[in-house]
Amino acid sequence: MFKVRLVFVAICISLTSNLYAQTVRVKKEQTRIKNDYADGFEVDLPGTFEEIDEALSKLMKTLGKSKASEGYFTVAEPAVVGRTYTSPIYGSTKQVGNIISAWIGIKKSEWKDDDAENISKALEGMIYDFAVNYHRNLIQKQIDESARAAQAVERQAQRLTNQNKSLNTKIANNKQEKIDLEKALVENKIELEALTKQLEKNKKDQDSVAVAAQQIQKVLEMHRDRQRKVN
Repeated sequence: MFKVRLVFVAICISLTSNLYAQTVRVKKEQTRIKNDYADGFEVDLPGTFEEIDEALSKLMKTLGKSKASEGYFTVAEPAVVGRTYTSPIYGSTKQVGNIISAWIGIKKSEWKDDDAENISKALEGMIYDFAVNYHRNLIQKQIDESARAAQAVERQAQRLTNQNKSLNTKIANNKQEKIDLEKALVENKIELEALTKQLEKNKKDQDSVAVAAQQIQKVLEMHRDRQRKVN
C-alpha cells in the first residue's frame, strides 16, 4: 500500500507540473567575455546549472566547432542560417541566486556592422527556439515519468487483482476443507460410538464365552471322573 501511495504522489506531481504553460521570454543582455562586454540574448530556464549548461553546449556545437574555457563557449567560425562567418559567437550559462539562464551573443567589435546586426537577429531567434525546445523536452520527460508511474500503478493494480483472486480461492478452499473436516469429525464421532458399543459387546461376549468354557470344563471333568469309576 505504501508503494502505491508513492507512485500516486509521483503522478500527481508530474501532472501538476504539466498544468502550467511555459512562456519563453528572451531579453537583451550583456555578459563579460575575456574582460570585455559582449552583447547578446538571455533566457531563464528551469533545471540545474549542469543541465542547462549541457543543453547550451549542444546548441553551440550545432553552430560549429565549440570550445569551452573560463566559463563560456566559443565557436570561432560559426555557421548560421546557411552562412559561415569568420567572427566568433559566444555562449554562457549564468546563475544569479536561484535563477539560471542561458546566454548567447557576440562582441560587436569583432564583427562588421551589417553582419553584427544580421547575426544578432538570428541569435535572438536561435535562443528563443532553444528555450522552447528545452521546455518541450523537459515536459516530455515529465510525460514519460507520468507514463512510467501510470504503468507502475497498473502493474500494481494487476498484482493486487491477482492477489485478490488467489486469496478468495484460498478462503473458499479453506472453508470447504473446514466443512469436510467438520463432516469427517461427525462421521468419526459416529464411528467411535459404534466401535465403542462393539467393544462393549465384545467384552460381554468374551465373558459369556468364558463362563460357558468353565461350565463345559466342569462337565468334562465330571464325565472323566465317571469314566474312571467304571469297572
